[in-house]
Amino acid sequence: MTHHPAFELLRDEHIAEANSQAQLFRHKKTGAEVLSLVNDDENKVFGITFKTPPDDSTGVAHILEHSVLCGSRKYPVKKPFVELLKGSMHTFLNAMTFPDKTAYPVASQNLKDFYNLVDVYLDAVFFPLISEDTFRQEGWHYELEDVDAPLVYKGVVFNEMKGAFSSPDAVMRDLAQRSLYPDTTYGKSSGGDPKAIPDLTYQKFKRFHETFYHPSNTRAFFSGDDDATQRLAILDEYFTQFEPIEVDAEIKLQPRFNAPRQIVATYAGNKDEEKARDGMVSVNWMIDPPGDRIEALSHGMLSYLLVGNPAAPLRKKLTESGLGEGMTGSGIGQGLRQPMATFGLKGVDPADGEKVEALILATLEEIAGQGFPQDQLEAAVNTFEFSLRENNSGSYPRGMTYMFAALNGWLHGGDPLRQLAFEGALSELKRKASEGHFEREIRRLLLENTHRTTVMLSADPEQGARETAREVEILAGVRAGMDEAAVRATISETERLKALQEAVDDPQQLAKIPMLTLEDLPRETRKVPVEIGNLADTRIFSHDLPTLGIVYLDLGFDLHVLDRELLPYLPLFGRALLQTGTSKEDFVSLTQRIGRATGGIAQHRGLSAKQGSDGSAAWFFLSGKAVPDKLGEMLAIMGDVLLDARLDNRERFRQLALEEKAGFEARLVPSGNAIADTRLKSGFTEASWVAEQMGGVSYLQFLRALVKRIDSDWPSVEAALLRIRDTLFQRGHMVVNVTADGVLLSRARGELDGFLGGLPNGTPPMTDWSVQFQPRSEGLIIPAQVNYVGKGANLRALGFSMTGASSVVLKFLNTTYLWDKIRVQGGAYGGASRFDLTSGNFTFLSYRDPNLLKTLDAYDGAAKALRTEIGQGDLTRSIIGVIGDVDSYEFPDAKGYSSMWRQLTGTTDEIRQQRRDEILGASAADFRAMADAVEAVTRQGHVVVVGGEAAIKTANEQRPGLLEVSKVM
Repeated sequence: MTHHPAFELLRDEHIAEANSQAQLFRHKKTGAEVLSLVNDDENKVFGITFKTPPDDSTGVAHILEHSVLCGSRKYPVKKPFVELLKGSMHTFLNAMTFPDKTAYPVASQNLKDFYNLVDVYLDAVFFPLISEDTFRQEGWHYELEDVDAPLVYKGVVFNEMKGAFSSPDAVMRDLAQRSLYPDTTYGKSSGGDPKAIPDLTYQKFKRFHETFYHPSNTRAFFSGDDDATQRLAILDEYFTQFEPIEVDAEIKLQPRFNAPRQIVATYAGNKDEEKARDGMVSVNWMIDPPGDRIEALSHGMLSYLLVGNPAAPLRKKLTESGLGEGMTGSGIGQGLRQPMATFGLKGVDPADGEKVEALILATLEEIAGQGFPQDQLEAAVNTFEFSLRENNSGSYPRGMTYMFAALNGWLHGGDPLRQLAFEGALSELKRKASEGHFEREIRRLLLENTHRTTVMLSADPEQGARETAREVEILAGVRAGMDEAAVRATISETERLKALQEAVDDPQQLAKIPMLTLEDLPRETRKVPVEIGNLADTRIFSHDLPTLGIVYLDLGFDLHVLDRELLPYLPLFGRALLQTGTSKEDFVSLTQRIGRATGGIAQHRGLSAKQGSDGSAAWFFLSGKAVPDKLGEMLAIMGDVLLDARLDNRERFRQLALEEKAGFEARLVPSGNAIADTRLKSGFTEASWVAEQMGGVSYLQFLRALVKRIDSDWPSVEAALLRIRDTLFQRGHMVVNVTADGVLLSRARGELDGFLGGLPNGTPPMTDWSVQFQPRSEGLIIPAQVNYVGKGANLRALGFSMTGASSVVLKFLNTTYLWDKIRVQGGAYGGASRFDLTSGNFTFLSYRDPNLLKTLDAYDGAAKALRTEIGQGDLTRSIIGVIGDVDSYEFPDAKGYSSMWRQLTGTTDEIRQQRRDEILGASAADFRAMADAVEAVTRQGHVVVVGGEAAIKTANEQRPGLLEVSKVM
């Protein structure tokens, strides 16, 4: 295979595990390295990565990651990144800051679109404008609106990290890492500590780019079915404009500790009123870089063996100890040069911190001494091997998994190809597993390793107020140091920056951003092959798709047979099916049996409005995947799980309930926008009300009460669980969904016939949930320094009938007006609108938002913005972006599931085609129609805010009666 003369070919190998021809190149002039994978993946991936080790916690690498995408030499507009979000068919488009690197990956199934994305990203990273105004907007700046207003900090990253550090889990992760690497770049907060971000100067920001964003410090990556020679030509066009330089970006090694260390710290949070269970404990180790692929795989498998599933011995011992409510820590990671291992508990009494540490060490000693049972080793090896071979990356393009795997060694001078091949290493590891390898590794990596820290974290109810007061004090000091001229200058600078943020890009400059045309878009909706039939009196959907010899199976049960008071039990009921054992085996044996025979069995729920109905599609699913020879065993396991789970296992169910509660509480701060959205929509439609019962604030309240009832009234809890099983798992309202290669489908049907015959054949009546919708405006208080602001209504209930073109309008609204008002000017990390055509639900939402009332005012101005005449270029970009969303890439198993779900919600191919036609035909009239609907939301919509107590209180003082206030945490 010939290659571009500007590059030196270093390696050329076929990597069977990635089904790719892998070529490693070095750019002759600059030394840039390029890994090029040629394969048959239509979802093409490009990524460019730089080593970016920060030397402080000002967030310089993170702020720069935001800023380079705000205009470049070739594309001198305010937000080319947003224009791509609006008008590209990308399957991935983002950038990521890590502790030691910054990566810029893109992906698309459309070749022309892919090349467009690559060009914009290359120009962005190598020739960004990064003006001081961009630095202020994305990083931080002082804002002063008039002489009587307080001086405040603003900045997208500043507020993003305020939100991040409002999460106790994020505080623990940051402290754990920093504790292990005090003398290296890993001892800094690469995302930025809000207390340190204002120390960053524009000059240092610029120097950071000049130092690290250079081809001599580049790792570039391609994967997919595009032309390999063209890849190099595109890169050389940029690389050749630079002269080689020496870049000192080496990640220094942390010297080893002679003895373990202990760190005691606090986070801003409320004390548990009933018991002191607000603590978190994490025991952490720094381990040596893996010497070869076997050792790298060994780290991952050992992590799985210890904590990778509920029956893993260390995880089981911790969760059964009664010392905490759920696991914290991620096991053994692979992202750092010197990897980090971390295990711990949350929901701990701070007084028990040392007990948790002692339990972890004692359990590791016990495992190392007794060894892993053979069944557990076989289950772990099978699960690990299945995952490696399937390489199902879900919503991520598969090529991105290859890129980040390669970077693990490549970034630090290692062999990137070694990270992609695994057959030889896996075979050797399987041999060593039965010879005590993992027991020896526990001793070598953990027990005999003195480079260990124990971090103990507890809630301090005064910390948030102290931090706020300290920030106010600092700002007051800055304000006091300003003379009259400085005050006027700051006000003028605030006004000037806002004017720049509101300014419209020059249409001629905007037109330089490459884009597809409407003629490039496929007119027909993609269809998934489906055969609908009956088997053992059960409806079955079959999808003939290339699944690499894996059978994917979904068993669905209609939740409408359950009484409404049973719905909140469903998440825990589903977990209990797989994590309590059966009458024949405990849950450890069951978990190992699943691991030995399958690629995994999982439970989940599907919820949606139905086409042409006020009702809902509400289903419980048990899903599994297996190779054909193990399909019978997988079905046997599923049968045992459905009909024989130990729902009477009180102690195990209590552990699950505590884990579920702790997990939900941990999500409140980082996922406040989802909480607000769920709560807001629960007053509009049946499906949304059900979602709130099983995943919103109402569910959290149910969990808290349930934890007490398990101790005080277990018989009623057990009776509810048994009632769900006896009512739900009957064939009368069941569906089966099978996705596999054609030859496997008939074999699967034969196995399924016997399995279905063993299930109860009843047809319980459908129940009437009789939901009385009562939308309310609420302020839900959490211990956070940022807010998540929602406002919405059901457009159908307000008398509006929308079409598929509404998604084009909202694509434009989200990437123009709301992006500018909420993120750029408001300083929030994000803001957008959502609309579901099937239900009619419409919501505005913001994310990590320093504002509340200003955000609501911005929402109320959206209708006016939509009435501004839209240009043809903006309209075309928005259409292209929506078609890209509609045609998002899916792996075969996801295609099969999506096809089934459309059947259950009544979304026919004819409806899909009609909506596609409406999208492609969107016009200015659709913008006017949506403007009218959004204006109705302004007048009649309801508000839900998840945020800090002070912000919610102030909002109610300024607009009395705006929010009904309640404390969630």
